[in-house]
Amino acid sequence: MTVILRVFDPPMCCGTGVCGPSVDPDLARFAADLDWLRKQGITVERYNLAQQPGDFVAHGAVADALTARGNAALPMILVDERAAVEGAYPSRETLAALAGVVIHKVDVAPAASGCCGGGSTKSTDNVKGAAKSGCC
Repeated sequence: MTVILRVFDPPMCCGTGVCGPSVDPDLARFAADLDWLRKQGITVERYNLAQQPGDFVAHGAVADALTARGNAALPMILVDERAAVEGAYPSRETLAALAGVVIHKVDVAPAASGCCGGGSTKSTDNVKGAAKSGCC
């Protein structure tokens, strides 16, 4: 079963709100997060109240929230027609959890340290197998 994530934005000048001379950094981050979700195979649909009011009425949960709380309910995110987030743009981690996407964090090993530029040591002992630590 494919997850469908629907975003219902408050009235904005364009479909993403990332336009004009002063871009809200939260909207830019959220647009990038939605793009990331799409790349993970999640279907994302986005609606703007100023441009697509009929879609807000067509989704019962959104229409009910607007009737009860007005624009304070927006943005609203539905996951498979179920209200999941209201009144704020969630983080990428929250979006991933809602969509069932696992975020894989890659641990990067710290660079080896040492005066030889890699932690290598030079053996200056004549004893077999013994290495003296220190600078090359």
